[in-house]
Amino acid sequence: MACSRMMLVGIVCLLMAGCTGAATELSVMMGLSEIEWRTMRERIFPPYEQQHGITMRSIQAEAADAVKKLVAMHRTGRMQVDLITQDVLLLQSLVDAGTMEDLSAYQHEIPPTALPQLGDVGTFNGAIYFMPYRPNVQIAYYHETKFAAYGLQPPRTWDELLTVAQRFNAEEGIGRVLLQGTLDLNTVTHVVEFIWAAGGDALVLNDHGSVQAFAFLQQLAPFLAPETRRANWNTTNTFLATESVYLARNWPFGVHLLVQQAGKTQIKAYAGWRGPVREAHVLGGEMVGIPKGAPHRELALEFMRYLMSKPVQESLVSALGWPSFRSDAYGTIESWQTPYFAAVQEALRLAHPKPHVPNWAEVGRALSGAFREIVYEGQPVQAALDRYHRQLQQVQKRLN
Repeated sequence: MACSRMMLVGIVCLLMAGCTGAATELSVMMGLSEIEWRTMRERIFPPYEQQHGITMRSIQAEAADAVKKLVAMHRTGRMQVDLITQDVLLLQSLVDAGTMEDLSAYQHEIPPTALPQLGDVGTFNGAIYFMPYRPNVQIAYYHETKFAAYGLQPPRTWDELLTVAQRFNAEEGIGRVLLQGTLDLNTVTHVVEFIWAAGGDALVLNDHGSVQAFAFLQQLAPFLAPETRRANWNTTNTFLATESVYLARNWPFGVHLLVQQAGKTQIKAYAGWRGPVREAHVLGGEMVGIPKGAPHRELALEFMRYLMSKPVQESLVSALGWPSFRSDAYGTIESWQTPYFAAVQEALRLAHPKPHVPNWAEVGRALSGAFREIVYEGQPVQAALDRYHRQLQQVQKRLN
C-alpha cells in the first residue's frame, strides 16, 4: 500500500513537473515595445500560465529578424519557438521557406466577428498559415484648435487636402500637413494608399491611377511640412505633440501617446480622405502562427485560441489602444477613446492588405525611388514611373 501511494505521488509529481523543477515553458516570439511587453507579462500571460500550470518565455524579435531566426531553426531541425506573431508584410517569407504549420484545419476557430479581409492575409495557395491577431490601419490625426482658427474642416477629398495644405502654408508661412517621407516602408504605405485611392496598381506603377496619384503628390509637395523628410511612424507623433504639424496620418497607437499621455486632447482623429476613385487604406498589423516542429504544439494552439478570444482582445484594446480584429471587442473602452476607435473601425472597413508577391521588396524600393524623384526632386511623373515600371518587369521576369 505504501509503495502504491509512493508510485501515485511520483506520477502526479511528474505530471506537474514539480518534482524535477522542469516546468513546461511555452516560447512566444513577438516584436513589442517595452510598454507592450509589460502588458503581456502583467495582464495577458498570467491567466494562461495559471490555467495550464506553465511559464511563458518571451522572445523579442523584430519582424525581419524573426524571419531569419525561424528559418535558421527550421533548417537545422532545432525549432525552439512555439508561437510567433508576425508583421503581415513578412508572412510570405516564412511560408515560402516551409517554416510554418498549415492551420487550415482550425479555420473554424476564427470568430464570426473577425474582420473578413484578414482571411486573405493569412492564406497562401489555398492554405491558412496564419490566424487573425492584431490588425492595424492608419488614421488621420488633426489639431482641432488650429483648424478652427482658420475656419477649416478636416479634408475628406484630395482637393480638400490640397486646399488645407495651401491655406496653412499661406497663413503661417510654413507647411503644416505631413506625409511620412523617410523613403522606406513608412513612405511606401502612404504611396500605396494614394495609388489605390486613384484606382491604380502599385505593382504596375505607370498605369493611369499611379500617374494620377504621383501627379497629385507632386502638386501637394510645395505645401507639405518640412518635417516630411524626417517623418516616420515614430517621429510623426512627436511632430503632432509639439504642434509643428497640424494634420498627419499615422497608426492608432498614437492615440494613447498623444491624448492620454501627452494630454493633447485637441488632437482629434478620423478615417481619412478619399481620392478620385475611393478612400483607400493599407491593412497592416500582425498575424499569429505556429512554426513546424514547435516543442509544445498543443499548448501553442490553445494559446493561439486564447489570443483570439474576446476577453484578451478587449484587454489589448483598452490597455494598449490596439485595434482588434473582432468587431465585438470594443465594449470596455473608456468614453474618451470612443471617437478615436470609431475612426479606426471605419478605416479598417475600407482597408485591404498589400498583395502577396515575392518581389514586394523591389516594389517598395521602386515606390520610394519614385517618391524621391517626383515629390522631392520634381522630375516628370510619367517618365519616372515608366522607368520604374520597366525595372519591376525585369524583376518579374527573373522570378518567372
